[in-house]
Amino acid sequence: MIIEPRMRGFICLTAHPDGCEQNIKNQIEYIKSKGAINGAKKVLVIGASTGFGLASRISSAFGSNAATIGVFFEKPPTEGRTASPGWYNSAAFEKEAHKAGLYAKSINGDAFSNEIKKQTLDLIKADLGQVDLIIYSLASPVRMHPTTGILHRSVLKPIGGTFTNKTVDFHSGKVSEISIEPSSGDDIENTVAVMGGEDWKMWIDALKAENLLAPGATTVAYSYIGPSLTEAVYRKGTIGRAKDDLEATAFTITDSLADIDGKAYVSVNKALVTQASSAIPVIPLYISLLYKIMKEEGIHEGCIEQIQRLYADRLFSGKEIPTDEKGRIRVDDWEMRPDVQEKIAKLWQEATTENLADLGDLEGYRSDFHNLFGFGFAGVDYKAEANEMVGVESIA
Repeated sequence: MIIEPRMRGFICLTAHPDGCEQNIKNQIEYIKSKGAINGAKKVLVIGASTGFGLASRISSAFGSNAATIGVFFEKPPTEGRTASPGWYNSAAFEKEAHKAGLYAKSINGDAFSNEIKKQTLDLIKADLGQVDLIIYSLASPVRMHPTTGILHRSVLKPIGGTFTNKTVDFHSGKVSEISIEPSSGDDIENTVAVMGGEDWKMWIDALKAENLLAPGATTVAYSYIGPSLTEAVYRKGTIGRAKDDLEATAFTITDSLADIDGKAYVSVNKALVTQASSAIPVIPLYISLLYKIMKEEGIHEGCIEQIQRLYADRLFSGKEIPTDEKGRIRVDDWEMRPDVQEKIAKLWQEATTENLADLGDLEGYRSDFHNLFGFGFAGVDYKAEANEMVGVESIA
């Protein structure tokens, strides 16, 4: 079938298998170009099919020759209907990994569930024995709690008062004002249940109980802080409470791993175009201004560049891992540079529908958004028939 992007709001309903494959190849080539990383050799990535999780799996495999197990929840294709982009990403990753002689297996299912945890543990036990790096990169809006059976839904809301600020429809380029009503009822508790640290700790506890963590094992979860411009709706909102919980959980996990000399870290990463961030009001406008400035300064990074730097300069540099006053690894350091933030604050005041194309990098934002779904890559013939029925080689 000929596959074209079909948009509905901040979601693309189609994905291009050949474009997703090209995306994977591009990321692999980038990692190879940066040289070997003396990193972990047996890696579990929970949330491995898109964004930072996918970049982590690629960086581990092609930077450190690691065996990887990826856990994700993606939609396979059916005749005449494409899979989700994460499915095609994982298919392409496994194909390239196997071609390079690397161990790579995947598990498709709800990572919050006891069943998928058990399936993953059984696979590690059978094939790898133990793992020495666990990346936790889930980005789900809902979680069925495996113990209580309660379905929790996260919400993106400020706490304590209505939030009003600018945003942009990145499809049309229209800048407008948006108001978001404050959280109420169980909004905070539900958001923490979905996006906080409880499930991360459940994974680590389950792995440790089965003796599947190698001595000195490291686990890393990903977080975001962001600037004062977005803090009311993000870091000081319901999602911020969940991130606070995630970051506090790192210390709890580290304590629980003391007997094997294990460590848990939260890595604070930069703002990037992801399916999740595209849905957050205000963020697309902020990112389009941020991209313009960081590209002009020569310090722009995508997911793969961020994770390569996290691995090479922080986690596996051979030196003590640098952290901030709250124990977090910071690879948002270039985004949060005072000179960068000052420029964004000035442009924010000036930004309108008429001038945003000049002030910001809205085209770069749109391009990155299309790339998420496999569209817009050089070397792919989007007018040609594509085979939507692509399988992931080793779904366990």
